[in-house]
Amino acid sequence: MSNREEAEALPDVGLRMTESDFRKLSAFIHQVCGISLSDQKRTMLESRLQKRLRALGMASFREYCAHVTSDAEDESERIRMIDLVTTNKTDFFREANHLHYLVDKALPPAVAAGWGTSRPLSVWSAGCSTGEEPYTLAMVLSEFAESVPGFRFDILGTDISTRVLEAARRAVYDSDKIAPVPMPIRRKYLLRSRDRESGAVRIVPELRSLVRFRRLNFLESDFGLREPMDVVFCRNVIIYFDKPTQETILCRIARHVTPGGYVFMGHSETLFGLRVPLVQVAPTVYRKQA
Repeated sequence: MSNREEAEALPDVGLRMTESDFRKLSAFIHQVCGISLSDQKRTMLESRLQKRLRALGMASFREYCAHVTSDAEDESERIRMIDLVTTNKTDFFREANHLHYLVDKALPPAVAAGWGTSRPLSVWSAGCSTGEEPYTLAMVLSEFAESVPGFRFDILGTDISTRVLEAARRAVYDSDKIAPVPMPIRRKYLLRSRDRESGAVRIVPELRSLVRFRRLNFLESDFGLREPMDVVFCRNVIIYFDKPTQETILCRIARHVTPGGYVFMGHSETLFGLRVPLVQVAPTVYRKQA
């Protein structure tokens, strides 16, 4: 259970989710976005949706189930529900050994082959949450570019949650969030708020311009990506899906990866037993078969 889940584990006793409600909602959430909710997630789901029920003036989860699953309902309530259900744990410079591998192992031969010089390097942060990962990649690649004349890149961040994408586009973070960012990097790429007591910082405009964001549901058969991706960071994302869904998602992601391109997974994730066109080249680092 995440910190957010622990903080929310005090349900409103006036609005209780029955076993039947949970079965219907968890099945519907799996159908809509592929996320699997075990029985242990019932309290989490109940507490996260109670505020939404109150906002809608609903007296029971049974009423909400009927509302959100109705064929007459437009997609807006389903998007709101997914926003509330998804967990968005992320950090700047998370699992930094991946960043070292990217710069020291993956990029030198890729640049020699023209990636990033004859054309911009395409990088995808799949499941980008509130933007810490794509902005970290923008910082790291900007530093790399200083030693490689003509190196260019662009970064796409995608997530199913509109709420976190709005935060990612704002690019404003509390001071405690930037603790993992090395000081020289902070000085170059972070702006302090005029309100010094707030401690908030914002990503500099030059870096923000290198990252674009859009909503993407991994269950959709067409991701709407027209350009191939040379590097994909999809870390701590597939852990929320069952094995068959993991395999489907990774095969779809792989379709958008340049032959020989890299896919970085979370350290708690494994592709063992999944039939995907990716070959492991380092712990939790994979390449698409050429």
